[in-house]
Parts: sequence; structure tokens; C-alpha cells
Amino acid sequence: MARRISKGTCTFCHRELSKASMTRHLASCEQRIAMQGERESRQQAKTIKAFHVVVEGYRLPMYWMHLEVAVDTPLATLDRFLRDTWLECCGHLSVFRIGGFNYYEDAEMDAYYDWDMRRKNMQAKLEEVFSPGQTCSYEYDFGSTTELTLKVISEREVKAGKAIGVLARNSLPIVPCDVCGKPATHLCTRCDYEDKGCLCDACAQDHTCSGVRLLSLVNSPRAGVCGYTGPNPAYTW
Repeated sequence: MARRISKGTCTFCHRELSKASMTRHLASCEQRIAMQGERESRQQAKTIKAFHVVVEGYRLPMYWMHLEVAVDTPLATLDRFLRDTWLECCGHLSVFRIGGFNYYEDAEMDAYYDWDMRRKNMQAKLEEVFSPGQTCSYEYDFGSTTELTLKVISEREVKAGKAIGVLARNSLPIVPCDVCGKPATHLCTRCDYEDKGCLCDACAQDHTCSGVRLLSLVNSPRAGVCGYTGPNPAYTW
């Protein structure tokens, strides 16, 4: 089978590029540079430092986002962004694992890690735990875990604005229906245990597994897991 190339769209110029090309493109995107210049020419813009962070699904590298995050942003805010955009289904626990320490927010995690001297609070700011070139991991849900990897690409001066902005993200991967080969839109949670069960709308209606919830295939590394059906409808990032 031919290897599929993961592609995504630049937020600024709307070009669709391969995952491998996107980091290089964002550093020199003419539309991004022009937009930044226009804002600064209209007024004396206040600037802040921000990290360029790439987030992707662990062992699911077809799902990825390039983010611009103010360095004084708490990990808890990044946690909420990841939940709203990619993960939240049932209010599960989550943790960042950075430099040998576990950063968590929920009070229940205090009991979970009561024995662990490596525990730290998710109120820590990114500038306190991140630096260019650094990588770390993140986990959501300790039962049906979705794990992400994060890498800090660079640090730069940007116009003050949102704490977190999306520079680019992957396009929805095209997965063939296991029955007819057309683009799949649903996943059978029972068949998924046998590494199958991707179905188009028509084949989903005729699927024979009884009493099983068919989940939508959405643009997230948590697609088909637990009760995840897509981003938070109140998403305002």
C-alpha cells in the first residue's frame, strides 16, 4: 500500500503543505510576516515572547498542530486548549511529563501521585519548564489513554494577543471504509479492537454489530476512543 503523506493548512496563507514542510514554511510565510507588519504599523504594538510548539499524536503522527503560545501561559491553560480542541469527552485526568516531573491540575491527581515526589502543579508557566529544542509528553485519560508529544521549535517576539494561537494543523486524514473503500466517516468501537471497523455512512447503516456505539471519525488522535465525538462546541480559542 502506498504511504499516505500527512498534510495540513497554514492559518495565514491557507496553503496546504506536507507535515514535513510546514515548520519550514511557517518561518518564512509571507502572509504571516505581512499580517504581523500591518498590525504593528497601525499602532505601537506591545510585544511578548512566545514559543512555537508542535503537538502530535503519539504513534498517530498524522494528527498534528503548530501552536504559538505566550511564554507566561500556565500549563493548565495549554491543558484546557488540548482538551477543547482534541480530547475532552468525560472529564478524565491529564498530566504533562516534563524533565522527569509530572505536572497535573486535578485534586484527584494529588491522591494518585501522593507517593511520588516528582509531582508538580500545572499552574507552572511554560517559560519555567520549556525551552527551544525541548520535548515532553502529555496524557489524557489513564484508562483509554490518548498520549501526545510536544516539541518546542523556537522562541520569538510576537504581538501581544491570544495566549494560544493555531499556526497550522493537519487536514482530516482520509481513511477507507473497510467494506467498500470509500472515505470512512464512522468507527465501530467493537471492531476497532480487531483493528477494523472503519465505515462510510452507507455501510455504517448496514453494520451488524448490535448494541455498539458507532463513533464519528473526527480530526483528532482521540477519534473512536471512549465517548469522544469532536471538539468542544463552545471552542473559542
